[in-house]
Amino acid sequence: MKYYIIAGEPSGDLHGANLIRGLLAADPAAELRFWGGDMMAEAGGERNLAKHYRETSFFGFVQVVRHLPTILRQIGQCRRDIDAFAPDAVILIDYPGFNMKIARFAHRRGYKVFYYIAPKVWAWKERRVKELKRYVDRLFIIFPFERDYFRAKGIEPLFEGNPLVDAIESRRAAWPSREEFARRNALGDKPLIALLAGSRRSEIRDNLADMARLAAEFPDYRFVVAGVDWIDRAAYEKYLSGTGIGFVCGQTYELLSVSEAALVTSGTATLETALIGTPEIVLYHIPWLYEKLRPIFLKIPYISLVNINLGREAVREIVASRFDLDAARRELQSILTGGSDRERMLGDFARLREIIGPAGASERFARRMVGILRNDSK
Repeated sequence: MKYYIIAGEPSGDLHGANLIRGLLAADPAAELRFWGGDMMAEAGGERNLAKHYRETSFFGFVQVVRHLPTILRQIGQCRRDIDAFAPDAVILIDYPGFNMKIARFAHRRGYKVFYYIAPKVWAWKERRVKELKRYVDRLFIIFPFERDYFRAKGIEPLFEGNPLVDAIESRRAAWPSREEFARRNALGDKPLIALLAGSRRSEIRDNLADMARLAAEFPDYRFVVAGVDWIDRAAYEKYLSGTGIGFVCGQTYELLSVSEAALVTSGTATLETALIGTPEIVLYHIPWLYEKLRPIFLKIPYISLVNINLGREAVREIVASRFDLDAARRELQSILTGGSDRERMLGDFARLREIIGPAGASERFARRMVGILRNDSK
């Protein structure tokens, strides 16, 4: 069978690559075409990569407006490429601003539409639920709490676990010791604390300066930024110069695995940190206006996927327009070795891993997709 897969950002590329491997295992004769990145190209063949996410990733209202002609042109390219490939299924991975438009097109053209990793409509833009019901044939979810949410909206979702577990477990055996990691990256002998300031330039701009202020309060620890390879180092250095904060790139999981604690912005990184087992606090700087409007537009009480999945504040979220250094210092101290909250948090992370489920989710999702298509074709 033929599968057209669309991912528009790094996390989608990771999950898309694991899904491709699962599809090829379940359907060895599978033909693939995809929008994604290097990991999907490695898993599914460079020749099958139609568009790299570096050309398609535009986040935030200002970027979208500025690049609107490009985005519209890319949507047209994608539609034409889908028609030329004529897939048995179009598989959309998160990235709702783009993928919901493709879902509508693909449905109207008669293609089977699978949405893998549902849009976070439970947090904002709930109006998309109607589009999911209308244009998506099967919705595949990666968080257990989403089952009840979507059922209440008239959608029966499919849950097979969370592919982040696969991504972590596939690399765990190769993680270095703390000593080896520090030697390799010239980080010295102090205990490490990881800084995950985000995967977009705007997040680094808004959060890294506050993280550096907090790092200055803990001279007995070596704070280390986990850089991402699609953002040049200069974007980080303007906030790190003269601070003594270390920097590594493309080694986020390895850094987390040897760190005593982590400061993390919102998003998938909060869940990854917890699944690895590193105590964390969430630091997220938001504009003053967003802070005032947050209760109106955000439909859930938390921004961390750890807290959302557990249904309570297991990790402290410091989300404000004005950074509270004293509060952040107290929270970080409490999750370091000997701190009052460390063991409780580690227990919460163990419970989270039980809720999320075991490794192998990517293969289970792929088998379900292939099975649905084969049954429908009988």
